[in-house]
Amino acid sequence: MNNHLIEFNNVWKTYNMGSEEINALAGLNLTLDDGSFTAVMGPSGSGKSTFLHVAGILDMPTKGTFKLNGKETSKLSVKEQAKLRRNEIGFIFQRLNLISQLSAIENVMLPMIREDFKKAEEILGKMGLDSKYNKRPGQLSGGEQQRVAIARALINNPSIILADEPTGELDTKNANSIMQLLQDLNQDDGVSIVVVTHNPNLASFADQTIQMRDGQIVNSAE
Repeated sequence: MNNHLIEFNNVWKTYNMGSEEINALAGLNLTLDDGSFTAVMGPSGSGKSTFLHVAGILDMPTKGTFKLNGKETSKLSVKEQAKLRRNEIGFIFQRLNLISQLSAIENVMLPMIREDFKKAEEILGKMGLDSKYNKRPGQLSGGEQQRVAIARALINNPSIILADEPTGELDTKNANSIMQLLQDLNQDDGVSIVVVTHNPNLASFADQTIQMRDGQIVNSAE
């Protein structure tokens, strides 16, 4: 039985910069299984962010195929792509994109089609923010804001969380705490995780580490 959650098959992503073509992904081949926790590392310009954008159905391959849960994303309509993205993927970014005028619980409920305060409260409680439901982002610490962002990523029960440098703005203690939280979500709840990080200590929380360079996988270790 095929339990691949993510499948890249000879994926290229090419951008035109004036008269020059830049291959952000250059024949990328990769499969990640359901329930995996993967760290992606590599120098700036190696293709890590483009990899996340394609994996998150925020961008389509120029060539090759990308499948999420067996569905080839480029063959879906824009509406179908949006539905798959909403239902299957949770995003966490270094810039949290929390709305400053909204409370923690209101930020968490933003991706929901139908507001569910009880579910949002439960997830925030799991993040250790029981007493912070009505606090606005400016009233929360950096680590607390990141936990709100994780709760928002989880609100639609995604199959996978894609995190782009999610601890980049945090000190070591808070960064380790966030990575431990992601590890617990993976091990206890079966949520698949992909984290882009420059920090090998944080990558050690993952089950496998992938090294990227020039739009390709150059090394993979468990």
